[in-house]
This record gives sequence, C-alpha cells and structure tokens, in this order.
Amino acid sequence: MKQRAAAVRQEPLADKIHRYRGAILLVSIPFLLVSFVLFLLPRSPAVPFLSAGRKIVPGGGGGAAADAGSKSYAVIFDAGSSGSRVHVYCFDENLDLLHIGVEIELFIQKKPGLSAFAKDPQEAANSLIPLLAKAESVVPAELREKTPIRVGATAGLRALGAETSEKILQAVRDLLNSKSSLKFQPDWVSVLDGTQEGAFQWVTINYLLGKLGKTHSDTVGVVDLGGGSVQMAYAISEEDAAKAPKVADGEDTYVKQLFLKGTKYYLYVHSYLHYGLLAARAEILKAGGDYSTCILNGYNGKYKYGDDVYKASAAPSGASLSKCRSDAVKALKVDEPVCTHMKCTFGGIWNGGGGDGQKNLFVASFFFDRAAEAGFIDPKVPVAKVRPSDFEKAAKRACKLNVDDAKVTYSRVSVENLPFLCMDLVYQYTLLVDGFALDPHQEITLVKQVQYGDAFVEAAWPLGSAIEVASSA
Repeated sequence: MKQRAAAVRQEPLADKIHRYRGAILLVSIPFLLVSFVLFLLPRSPAVPFLSAGRKIVPGGGGGAAADAGSKSYAVIFDAGSSGSRVHVYCFDENLDLLHIGVEIELFIQKKPGLSAFAKDPQEAANSLIPLLAKAESVVPAELREKTPIRVGATAGLRALGAETSEKILQAVRDLLNSKSSLKFQPDWVSVLDGTQEGAFQWVTINYLLGKLGKTHSDTVGVVDLGGGSVQMAYAISEEDAAKAPKVADGEDTYVKQLFLKGTKYYLYVHSYLHYGLLAARAEILKAGGDYSTCILNGYNGKYKYGDDVYKASAAPSGASLSKCRSDAVKALKVDEPVCTHMKCTFGGIWNGGGGDGQKNLFVASFFFDRAAEAGFIDPKVPVAKVRPSDFEKAAKRACKLNVDDAKVTYSRVSVENLPFLCMDLVYQYTLLVDGFALDPHQEITLVKQVQYGDAFVEAAWPLGSAIEVASSA
C-alpha cells in the first residue's frame, strides 16, 4: 500500500497533465476568451496633467469637457461709448474656459451705447433687455442664481458726468433686480475707472496667451483704444514700480499690484480720458479753426460727442496730413503741461519707465478696426503684425481723397465715419509715435481675438472682470 502511494506521488507532471487534459481544457477556454476580449477593449485616456491650476492639453488650454457640477458661468456687460456688448463665459474648476455650445463664449453687441440715452435713463436700461435675454438663455437654469452678472460702463458714461451717469446706472440696477434670474449685487453695476479697464484688458490678453504665472518680462503690454479713452498697461519691475511718482489724493495710482497664477506683478496702468478715438475727434476739432484740415474734402457738417456739437467742415483745399498731424499733436498736449518726471507720455503723464513688459505690445479695439477698414490688414484674421508707420501710410492715401471718392475706395467704412477717416488714421499714428513714443518701425500686434485652444476669444476687458468675479464666487 505504501509502495503504491509512493508511486502516485512520484508520477511525472507531464503524465498528470495528460491524464487530466479534458478537465484542464474545459476550465481554460472561458479564461482565454475573457482575456482576449479585455485585450481588445480601448484603454482609458491618461488623467490630465495639472500645472499651476491649468490643464496641459494638446494645442493649448481651454475647451475641455467638464461635469455639469464643476462648471461656473459669468455674464459681463461692456457698456461702452460706441455700443453695449454682452459676454458670457463658462469656466471649469481650474478657471479654464469651456465651450458654450460650439463657441468658446457668447458675444453679442448692440448700438447705440448707454450714453446715447442721456436724457432717458429708463430707455438706456431697456436697451440692454435683448442682450440680457440671450445671455440668460445659454446659462443652465439650475446655475442661473449662482451666475454673477456685472455691468461695467466705460468712458462714454464717464463723460456724461456723475449725476447723469448715476441715473442711468440706477435704472440698469432696477432692471436687473426685477427682470434678471442671475446673481446680482447693486455694486456690480458701476462706471469702471480707466485703470480697472486697463488692468482687466491686460489680464484678459495675458490669460489667453498663457503668460500669467511667468515673469513680468515674459508678459505682453496692452494699448486699448476705446471710443472715449485709451489705456496703456504693462508689467514693470519692482525697481521701476518703486520709482512711480506720487499722485494727488483722489487720483489713480500709476501701479497696481496683482497676484496671478502664483506670481506677483507690478502693473503700470493709466487711462487717458478724452483720448479715445471718438473723444479725440472733438479734441482735434477744438485744436483747429473754423474748418479742419483733418476732414475729407467736400464734407461740411457737424460732429456730436456727448452733449457737445462741433463744427466739422473741410478746409477749402481739402485735408492735409502734415497740418492734421500738427492739430493732433496739439490735441495730445505732448509738450504741456511740463513733464515733471524722468519719462512722460503726453499731458505730463509718467510712462512707467519702459522695460521688457512693454516690448511686446498688443494693440486693440479701434486700432484693429480702422486698420481693417483702411485695407492694410485682413479684416477676417484675429491678429495682425503691423508697424505704426502703416497708419501713416494709410493716412497719406486717405487724406488725398474727397468724400465721394473715399466712399468708393473704402467700402468697409460706415457713412458717419467716412469724413473722419484721415483724422482717425493720423491720430492713431500720432498717438503711438508722439504720445507713447514708439518707434515708427517697431512691430506691434493688432488684436481682435486671441486663439485659446481650438477657439478664438474676444480680446476685451470683460474676460478679466469675469476671471476676477469667478475667482471670488
């Protein structure tokens, strides 16, 4: 018996497999089939790598899908001098932009702006109703009461004076309080001071370019030419910030400190009221005499800005680039008041000291629009590289024409802007070269939209405001 047991224990493994081959085959077939199916299944994508709060995705940030619970929205009204615009943004939990339908943002505009209703505040507020309805329609119902809505009025309302602008703003507050389902606070409807507008614009463009979190020398500077004012903003060194001139009580400081993406920035920002494109026309007309050498030949009319009306008649000999430029320099007050700082732009304003943060300059709003209308950039592209001298070349061409010829040559220019085309181009060149002391041949970037992932976003201050309100929500 013991010998038989020993013989069983000593049976070779190969013989055992042969003896039990039927049972082994029966068990192994299902196992092999399951393994084969698992091998064919698609593998899950890798978890996105996070860096400083931003997802690193192929082709840049933005546009990634997110769970509904992690989304947040912000609705920002830009109540400018030339029209009202609404922007709706959607963010994920890292403040990366997400698509709203097929677009990266909702952007709708309507003319005229709030300042056109100076004598009827209720009508001014009512002009925003169509924009409000479209904005609310893209915000999911369950998120509306959590979605902040802001209205930022800019230079157009600032020019009306405190009493008139406050009546319009109060009418807007009453409208939002009674008709909007979005999250609303009375102090979210206000007139932006120029430095806020400039700072928000700087944040917008540098956010979209992926520059935030880098050193100040890696960021880009911004010049934003609106209708009523022009803003310049760029990051400067801590040493230059310490040299900023002291300002009188009640005036905006030259330098704002911002903490973005783990980096502290010293942002030089200044807003020049009365020197936006539409306001500057009034300043240039005041600098001239009974007629203007900036108005195209054959035009005899008036120009209304705010509550004031100016005579706008062409000189008998037509427009003159050199004489118009002289009036533009006079309007900018390049040599007065006397500059009390080491470096000034115009009107005795400190220029921030220059530096690396200003070398790469992005120039927005009316600069882009007039360049497209004058034909030296493609209106269909979101950005274009130009030089200040391109505005002078375009002015030389435009100033030679009379109104009728200009209508044929510049089909993109609206009828109301046509007589002022020479003036606008001359002013833009003068502002860049004489006002901001740029070299006429320095390359600058005209920008209307900035590519963000697979989409394009308006290069406007409301995104900077949305980032701020979304961060504090």
